[in-house]
Amino acid sequence: MRAPTALPKAVLVLDVVGARAALSAGPVLLLSAEGAAGTIGPLVWRALVDQAAEGRPVLDALCCADAPGHALAALRAGCRRLVLDGAHPSFAQVSSAAAEMGAVLLPARPPALDLRGLDLRRDAGRAILSRWLAMEPDDIHNGLR
Repeated sequence: MRAPTALPKAVLVLDVVGARAALSAGPVLLLSAEGAAGTIGPLVWRALVDQAAEGRPVLDALCCADAPGHALAALRAGCRRLVLDGAHPSFAQVSSAAAEMGAVLLPARPPALDLRGLDLRRDAGRAILSRWLAMEPDDIHNGLR
């Protein structure tokens, strides 16, 4: 597994509109919903991220929960940053496969601002997102998923 590098703050996104709003606020890690690799699948996730990115490079992570098979399928589909439960017995093997493909496997979901319920078209919603991005690392556990 590649040495972990510092990631920008994560924002949980469920759609292109939320992803674009998050990206417009500054550098972020677009994080899928928990277990999204098994629900929407890696191809839909890639399409969502690619559409939101509008040709710009972005960081994203697809959550595979505790399903190593979903993680392997996501790797084959081109996902390069995944979350798989680090306590799963297959974590080391999937991590090795990810490293061989130049991908990163995270053992836990990073703290993330959940955009569900936030209207980023309104000043109040954008202010919450801005505050999240400006928070110090020690303050990130309030109201997050």
